[in-house]
Amino acid sequence: MNNKNLFEKFSNWATNFTGSSSAFIGSVLIVVIWAVTGPVFHYSETWQLVINTGTTIITFLMVFLIQKAQNKDSKAIQLKLNELIAANKQASNRMVDIEDLTEKELDQLHQYFVKIAELSKQAENIHKCYSIDAAESKHKSKYQNKNQEL
Repeated sequence: MNNKNLFEKFSNWATNFTGSSSAFIGSVLIVVIWAVTGPVFHYSETWQLVINTGTTIITFLMVFLIQKAQNKDSKAIQLKLNELIAANKQASNRMVDIEDLTEKELDQLHQYFVKIAELSKQAENIHKCYSIDAAESKHKSKYQNKNQEL
């Protein structure tokens, strides 16, 4: 087993464990034991340093563990959404892998959806437009038909 698989297994275990009731109860017990031992150690600087150092190290490591779990969850959600987009014939394939776009490109895409909403409001039914292309096509044909009638 290579180091990457070992780390993956460890991080999955650590993520599951640290989010469990047992981990929470364990940390509460550590704090209670630390607080109870205060008088024994005369509330010394060393006594305070133990809990400060311990919590700082754990917090530092948890930041990376949480970020790894968040990245994995985000990737899984994106893949599920991509599958739904690919499976729905009315969905725009432009949405697949948009998480790789720049902030500026996402803002531009947002403007397309604002346009869909505006076109749908003109049609008085926001649920009738399914994609950017369908909204623009429907809008153009609607106004072409009106102009031909006049």
